[in-house]
Amino acid sequence: MSATTADPDAIDLRPPVVTRILRFLRREPLGTFGLFLVVVIAITGLFAEALAPFNPTANDFAAMTEPPSLTHLLGTDQFGRDLFSRIVFGARTALIVGLSSAFVGGILGLVLGVGSAYFGGVWDMILQRVFDVIMAFPLIIMALAIVSIFGTGVHNVIIAITIPLIPRCARVVRSAALVIREVPYVDAARAMGYGHVRIILRHMAPNVMAPFLIMVTAFVGQAILAEASLSYLGLGVQEPVPAWGLMLQGGAEEYASTAPWIAIFPGVAIMLSVLGINLFGDALRDTLDPKLRDR
Repeated sequence: MSATTADPDAIDLRPPVVTRILRFLRREPLGTFGLFLVVVIAITGLFAEALAPFNPTANDFAAMTEPPSLTHLLGTDQFGRDLFSRIVFGARTALIVGLSSAFVGGILGLVLGVGSAYFGGVWDMILQRVFDVIMAFPLIIMALAIVSIFGTGVHNVIIAITIPLIPRCARVVRSAALVIREVPYVDAARAMGYGHVRIILRHMAPNVMAPFLIMVTAFVGQAILAEASLSYLGLGVQEPVPAWGLMLQGGAEEYASTAPWIAIFPGVAIMLSVLGINLFGDALRDTLDPKLRDR
């Protein structure tokens, strides 16, 4: 057999993680494209100081509403601030809010969902009714109500978006955990005298990781979109912090005809970030769902 001929029975010496990543990249082209967008946005946010050519908060009243040029790649806003620099730093704001809200809401939802399924009874009934009340309101409406109480700012926006995400994750995790609770090895763990915490952490939580990871991935996109919506309405991130929704608020209407780039480029940034996260999340679902894995 030629050395260049692939042997189907050959042992794959690559680490399992590398093999799975390569299989994901090969089978999920849209997911790979989404992952590429996510990585680009993450790198942009992490290295904003090195990538931004101008100070994102510095006003230059001699260069107000300049169109895109070699000096200002995406033009300037109504205060003469470089749009490219503000979009680059806005990626950092979007990542901070999106990741913080998604992971905190996801972890709390994981704990409450698994605990609710494991203990059941009155605890489960009370918790699910509380979740019903929270989920009766759309995410953005609940976030608006919370931020109106706590006030504006990055930290309060994270809290306002996190709270509505908790029951959404808890419901999905609870559904998976209810199945896990009835499997024999959980009964065996109880018979061996293991405590509730050990059973939940070692036997139930690891087996609901697939839906949990899919939900958290989707939450990042929802949180970025919610943060942009709150900032656009004036109840989110406040000046002078660069934020995509805040940039839309300042230029979407008044300068729509005279300087449309003020609203177009932040809108494109929001669209690409949410699109990338959603594509990657869908591909991750197809990979982790055993019903779709071998399609």
